[in-house]
Parts: sequence; structure tokens; C-alpha cells
Amino acid sequence: MHEADTPARRLLRPRPWVLVLAAVVVIALVVVFTQDGSGPGHHGASGSGSNASSGGSSGKKGSSGPRHPDFYLASSTPAQGAPSVASDSNIVLNFSTPVTLGSVHPTLNPPVAGTWEQSSRTSWTYVTSAVLIPGGTETVTLPEGTNGIRSDNDGILVSPTPIQFTVAVGDYTRLQQILADLNYLPVSFAPSGAAPAPKELAEPQQGTFNFRWANLPAALTSQWTPGQFNEITRAGVESFESQNNLTVDGIAGPEVWTALLAALTTNKVDDVPYVYVLVNKVQPENLTLWSNGVVDLSNILVNTGAPGADTTDGTYAVFEHVRFSDMKGTNPNGSTYNDPNVPYASYFNGGDALHGFIRAQYGFPQSNGCVEMSYANAAVVWPLTPIGTLVTVEGPATPGLPTTTTTTTTTTAPPTTTTTAAPAPPATTAP
Repeated sequence: MHEADTPARRLLRPRPWVLVLAAVVVIALVVVFTQDGSGPGHHGASGSGSNASSGGSSGKKGSSGPRHPDFYLASSTPAQGAPSVASDSNIVLNFSTPVTLGSVHPTLNPPVAGTWEQSSRTSWTYVTSAVLIPGGTETVTLPEGTNGIRSDNDGILVSPTPIQFTVAVGDYTRLQQILADLNYLPVSFAPSGAAPAPKELAEPQQGTFNFRWANLPAALTSQWTPGQFNEITRAGVESFESQNNLTVDGIAGPEVWTALLAALTTNKVDDVPYVYVLVNKVQPENLTLWSNGVVDLSNILVNTGAPGADTTDGTYAVFEHVRFSDMKGTNPNGSTYNDPNVPYASYFNGGDALHGFIRAQYGFPQSNGCVEMSYANAAVVWPLTPIGTLVTVEGPATPGLPTTTTTTTTTTAPPTTTTTAAPAPPATTAP
């Protein structure tokens, strides 16, 4: 028996077009969830699914492009362009999203020994185990692209800017401590604390300076000042540069610091005697030479500058040492001179040099600013006064005389101030 088809029953009966529409909606949702690969609790970083092979930590391959363009280097310490960074600093990189330290790492140029460590979910730290070279420029480059650093959600770095910063110039006290340790100064250094870690080698150490010999003249010892770059320190730098085949300019730049730290590590000390020369302008003018604290030569008669070309008082480091030198210039009376093949020249102040010269007598002001001596005496003095030798000129002032010399040579000397920047002198023309 069939029930009557009433109007109310017709309203409850599903209509065919409603069933079709519901089926279409269900199919669409299935397609969307399948293509997007992201349902509840799935973020595309790892796990099953069509993209599982390309997800993971930094250094993994397989993706053709950045699926998460919000992955980038957010900041760094030191920051890009930072000046005066401490030589014992670590390097910290902060990323915008979590990134796990993998097999792909940033590189440093110049290289510095150390280890990359995961310091937080979004940060890496390069823990240095060696010195960032004082005065140098360090560049940190981040690998990019599909073979570069990957974030945990498979983000790819795109053209990251290298981080470049400048290390602080070397500390003068530490420079003196190292030069003293290597025997380039008239003082020694006795540390009072534990030996520094390798990354602390450019930082000042606790300790005291002491003169290496008891009989050094006051003209030398009175000039020693710890922590200040004066002519004693400059002479030590020039001597080190000369003995290590570096450009002789008296400036402790990155190249010098690199060589100094290497010499300190290997205990490559100076085996050349420490020589100091004192020129006395009290007549009869004479020269005294100390070698390792002992008077080696004394009462060597010399000629200093004649009236109008006085040899300037002061202490200077020998910056050029040549067997022969051509000397040209203008005399105080306006005439010119050209003396070729002047022997045994050790230049210490501009065009002024210790050298040999033939005169009828010695011990009186008659040169054009140089310190002249007989050929025989010059032949003895010259081998003992290499680059880096300190020369002091002192004596009574002559009234009315200029304070500059007129002797010129084919050499351009560096200034005699204690600044940390000066051009290196070109080589002297010699036959």
C-alpha cells in the first residue's frame, strides 16, 4: 500500500540538482587539499608528501626556487661596515626564520681559524680561535641559491650581501710587548699572568717592561714610553720589516701584524745585535756606538752640518742602508753639488746619512747636513747600522743656523714624526 504523495512529503524529498552541487563542492575541496599539501598541522618543511624530498635543514638540494621568500639574513654582529672591531671578536649571524646548521657554511676572507656553532634557532655564531688581524678588513660571504644555506622551512637565500667590517688598529702597548718578546727593542717584556689564548694574542697582556742591559745611555733610555708610538717603536717595526722582507715604512699595518703574530707563535726572534748610535756635536764632534748594551765604538771623529746646513738634533731610525749612494743638492751659498758613489750610507733623517767622505780633517761642522767620517771608520760603522738602527744627534745649538739640512739624495725618506701612516721610501739609486 503506497502512501499518498502529499505536498509536505514532496518538500522533504532531495532534489537531484542539490545532490550534484554537494558532490562538486566535496571534489573541489579534495583537489585543493591535495595540491596545496597543507592540511591541519602540515607546514611543508619535512615529512611525507610530494615535497618531502626537498625539505630539511641548510645545505639540502632539490627545490627549484624559494618557496618561502621571507628567509633572509636579518642582522649580524659585527654589522656590515662596522669599524674598529676587536681582534678577539666572534661573528654572529641572525636569520629571519629558524635555520639549522648543516654542511653549508659562510666563508671568511682572509681565513680565520674557528668553528661555526648553532647559538639559537635563528642564529649561528663563528667562534674564532685565532686573531682577526688588526687594521685588516674581514669579509663574510653567505652561500646562496639552491646549493646554499636553507632555512628549516626550505627557504633559499637569494643574493645575500657579504658582510664586511674593519678590525681595530693594533694596540701600541701590545705592539711593543711583541717587539720586545722578539728582541727588536732595548727592553724586554715579562708577562705577569697566564699565557694568552691564541685569539687574544693581539690584545694587551699584563706584565712589565725592563731594559735589557744596565749600561744603556740616558739619551736612549729617557725616550722609552710604554704605550706610545715613538721613534724607538718605529725603529723596531722597521727592523722587523727589513728582516722579514716587508715594505719598510715603520707602520704596523695588517701585513706587519700578520708576520709579527706568526713570528711570536714560532718564537722567531731577532738575532741581530741591538745597536744605538749617538752623534755628539760638541767639538771635536764624535760618534759612539752601543751594541747589545756595550760600547763597541767610541770617539769616532765625524763632521756634521756646516753653518747654514746644520744637522738637526733628534732621534731617528735608519730607513735605508746602501753600500754606495749618489748625493746631489744645493750648498748654503747657492751653488750645487753632485757627489757620485758616496760609500757606506745609512740614511736616518730625510737626506741626512751616516757615510764616508774624504776630508782633510774630521771633528768639525763642515758637511752639508750628513754625518761624515773617514772611509776606514765608515767601513766599520756601516755593517753595524742596518735598517732600524736608532741614531741620536745632539749638541749645542749654533745661533742663527736653520733647523733643516740642504743635502738631497736620490731617496725620498718617510717623515720622522710618530704618525701611523707614511709612504715607503723608494730605493736609492746606486752604481
